[in-house]
Amino acid sequence: MSVETRPISNPDDENFETAQVAPIVGAHFIHDLYTAGIPALLPVIIEKLTLTLTQAGMLTVFLQLPAMLNPFIGYMADRVSLRYFVILAPGLTATFIGSLSFADSYFGMALLLLAAGVSVAMFHAPAPAMIARVSGKQVGLGMSLFMAAGELARTIGPLLAVWAVTMWTFEGYFRIMLLGWATSLILFWRLKGVSARTSKPDSFKSLKPFIRSLFLPLALILFTRNFMMVAVTTYLPTFMIMEGADLWLAGISLSILEIAAVGGALLSGTISDRMGRKNVLLIATIASSVFLLIFLNVEGWLLVPVLLLLGFTALSTAPVMLAIVQDQMPNNRALGNGLFLFLSFLLRSIATLMIGLAGDNLGLETAYYASAVIALGAIPGIMLLPRRDTNVPTR
Repeated sequence: MSVETRPISNPDDENFETAQVAPIVGAHFIHDLYTAGIPALLPVIIEKLTLTLTQAGMLTVFLQLPAMLNPFIGYMADRVSLRYFVILAPGLTATFIGSLSFADSYFGMALLLLAAGVSVAMFHAPAPAMIARVSGKQVGLGMSLFMAAGELARTIGPLLAVWAVTMWTFEGYFRIMLLGWATSLILFWRLKGVSARTSKPDSFKSLKPFIRSLFLPLALILFTRNFMMVAVTTYLPTFMIMEGADLWLAGISLSILEIAAVGGALLSGTISDRMGRKNVLLIATIASSVFLLIFLNVEGWLLVPVLLLLGFTALSTAPVMLAIVQDQMPNNRALGNGLFLFLSFLLRSIATLMIGLAGDNLGLETAYYASAVIALGAIPGIMLLPRRDTNVPTR
């Protein structure tokens, strides 16, 4: 007997559907554990293949490059249910990342990360739109839970990667695949009768005004802030090792940063439902630049509270920006999310290469100082965002 699919939610439903939100949020956590471990693995990969910082940074670019597919996947997800993309992605991503242990060349690792990037796009384009549709009027809360799961994964992912390499060596890293496929099986059970498409998506022509009014300001925000994001995530373990830390301390530093990001992600979207999206973005941008500068000028136990404050502010803005996109594009949420992710990953790839080049030629510390200043360039973009904020009461 065939299973009849049903819409994931009535777009006009104001209720927050916890039973539908929970499995997608949980899958986001498991899925992102694998990609979150890449920065902690970079020092091992650099040593194994004798890479420069630029070459190591390029590996993360290969992972991000398939984000160019996000607008297409999002466009399709608004019209055809792509729930199997969400269901299969945790298992596929786990397989490609775990298979890095078999790669003995730079080309092989690049291909595996490129394939993993396609799987990442398959999950991240439809999933946030699914969350938004079942969050009712609490889109900020839904985005906070979804993004907090990703941040929690980025907290535990580096520790999981270091633990796996320590336990099994890098050649035995493939054993981590099992958890991803177990997650896919659970999603198949919970979501097999759920459709992820929009009931009445707008035509593509009707989306043109959003390019100038919404996505150009977001592009400026993402481009300038991504220098800081890359510095404090992708290159943090490498930076700590260059400063004399061992692999465990480097991985723990990233986890401290990311555990604070979980709190920031949980609160930022929820607070923006009340305070306004632009206000939260402005506060987080200024505060994170200040905390990065402080991080570069302290040592010892003082690093812990500074990393917590840096993670809380620097990595807390994604739920707010996703909520803005969902507010502005209620009839094309998956496409809007796909465009946002396309911009985010594309601009992050550029920032990754530029930080790597600066690190090779000027030193990572100099690159960190520069990223703290460049991040303040997001302020004009924040001010140019659309004034309409559907979750702030008008007076």
